[in-house]
Amino acid sequence: MKRAIIKSVLLLCAAMMLSSSAFALVKPNGLFTDDAVLQRNIAVPVWGSAANGESVTVKFQDQEVSTVTKGGEWLVWLKPLKTGGPFEMTISGENTINLHNILVGEVWICSGQSNMEFRLNLDANAKKAIAGSTDPDLRLYTVPNVVSDVPLNDVNSSWQKCNPATSADFSAVGYYFGSSLRKSLGVPVGLINTSWGGSPAEAWMSRLTLKNNPVTNFVDELKGIKHVHYHPSVLYNAMISPLQPYAIAGAIWYQGETNANHGYRYRYVLDGMIQNWRTGWKQGDFPFLIVQLAPFTAIDTQPVESPWAETRESQLYVSQHTSKAGMAVITDVGDPNDIHPRQKQPVGERLAIAARGIAYGEQIVYSGPVYKSMKVDVDRAILSFDSVGGGLVCKGKALTGFTIAGADRKLYNANAQIVGDTVVVSSPDVKAPVAVRFGWSNCPVVNLWNRADLPASPFRTDDFPTITPWKN
Repeated sequence: MKRAIIKSVLLLCAAMMLSSSAFALVKPNGLFTDDAVLQRNIAVPVWGSAANGESVTVKFQDQEVSTVTKGGEWLVWLKPLKTGGPFEMTISGENTINLHNILVGEVWICSGQSNMEFRLNLDANAKKAIAGSTDPDLRLYTVPNVVSDVPLNDVNSSWQKCNPATSADFSAVGYYFGSSLRKSLGVPVGLINTSWGGSPAEAWMSRLTLKNNPVTNFVDELKGIKHVHYHPSVLYNAMISPLQPYAIAGAIWYQGETNANHGYRYRYVLDGMIQNWRTGWKQGDFPFLIVQLAPFTAIDTQPVESPWAETRESQLYVSQHTSKAGMAVITDVGDPNDIHPRQKQPVGERLAIAARGIAYGEQIVYSGPVYKSMKVDVDRAILSFDSVGGGLVCKGKALTGFTIAGADRKLYNANAQIVGDTVVVSSPDVKAPVAVRFGWSNCPVVNLWNRADLPASPFRTDDFPTITPWKN
């Protein structure tokens, strides 16, 4: 009798093991949770895992779409969705999952290094911002800091409604960006924060992209790098790849400090990364908005060469030469003594202004003055600008941050004044100007704005050799 019972138990266990190997619960990707925001106006993918051959059905709004699981993975596409909510989603196979309180609106990726990761509770206006952050139509999602040597296909987190309990630990730049969009668009907004302090751009790029990029110094094994999240591709694999192809409106990017020692080549690295992400998302050229580096380190009173200036120039270059790219200039909110300036509200709000112009087609001025051309009149250089926004403005008694050089390429501090929509630059030390620079230092002190209340980007009119290497 005892032997018969033991045999029955063993047979039952074997049967359970066989059935479990052939059966796996239907599970959506970790981006699909209660309180999620789905992107409006475009087709929306929903995907996850299940047993091979298992039929999976997704019901949302008035749509019902089915597929058969292959290789343990399934994916369906919903046609463009109605804005608003809340809505319910049902995902069913051998089991059924019900997701509640889902909204349809605008979804943005918020990525970069520590200044994007920088939490709202550290912001200069943290107390007021957090207290006023309750907005059930603003939703927050933070991707855990994880590294991987191979692309992952899932992420472990959940969407949260924005309120003082959830906003405090969220990205300050992301929060201010999303809050500003909520006010201007009047639709639900979802923010996916995937950022990690200190990370170089190469960590956010795929292995194939790095191998094909002629200016990146990619090797399979790196020695002497202290932080694992500095390694090439590890953050793309673990913190970008699992998010693809979640439907999004665009991305905001605050990074560059770690790449500043190679500031000139950063333009090719950043452009390569943008194309990498766009290829992975398969949404075409979605908007990509860049934060230009803030002023940092000691203020120089005389003209200098500057790796950070060369990085800012690369960021400007990408914003001008990459489709649907834009840039927020933040020369007014840096801190010479802190690489993490605490005033994040202007950063997020200027990104939102750029989004309104680039992503949403509003007829607004969304950039500060950008250098266009120079002509020389004897001993004066006359500079013209794009995006004058109703006129150029000096915020102070006199324009600051301009330097000028003659044929010997030696730069001198310059006098500058606004004349109409131009800036006239001169110095008694330069009789025949050949070049002008503006804000060309690690920590520029500048005050040229436009009437749309946006600051001018630092620039140079010359192509003198750079101090940061083009290649390693």
